[in-house]
Amino acid sequence: MPRESQKAKRERAREVVRRLKKEYPDSACSLDYRNAWELLMATILSAQCTDERVNEVTPELFQRFPSPEALAAAPGEAVEEVVRPTGFYRNKAKSLQGASERIVEEYDGEVPDTMEALLTLPGVARKTANVVLHVWYGGQEGSGAGIVVDTHVTRVTNRLRFVATDDAKKIEEGLRKLVDREDWGVFTHLVIDHGRAVCTGRSRPKCESCVVNDLCPSAFRF
Repeated sequence: MPRESQKAKRERAREVVRRLKKEYPDSACSLDYRNAWELLMATILSAQCTDERVNEVTPELFQRFPSPEALAAAPGEAVEEVVRPTGFYRNKAKSLQGASERIVEEYDGEVPDTMEALLTLPGVARKTANVVLHVWYGGQEGSGAGIVVDTHVTRVTNRLRFVATDDAKKIEEGLRKLVDREDWGVFTHLVIDHGRAVCTGRSRPKCESCVVNDLCPSAFRF
């Protein structure tokens, strides 16, 4: 097959997004939260854990520690006890408390709204920062928001041949060149929904029922 031009790949990406929007019209972040700080805490907990499990843990977490100030001042063991079901609980508890303390001390208790500032918080890397910037702050221009890359995005975009790497930073860089800027936020939610329902990883993908199978070089090759 002839090599696909970047222009053709962008057009294919645009059509994939269009179809996925139609297939998953309610696609959105599946974490439960009421404010930017709760979203940040939930996103930190979601590393190597399902959103469903996180949503089972956060009600107690936010009831016992309802603010950045309260969480930062809590005994570490108490926080660990609550977040234990999410896995890696000691590191996660340390990140939750460290990020909350930094938010209180340096940002007057408000979650910052730029990539640069978010990356100064303990436990926050680009994936977590991008979630907060898009889901809470709307991915506003100038914020440094990019595209959230998780395991579903890695798997699906490689199968679509939008990228050819498992490196999250390189995947984000590649996708930013293909996906329209206004779709950067919803793109991840669409791909996650599609990855969970159709383009699965642990079992054979359901290519026969995939709405973008004619646009996917990997379709029916499993």
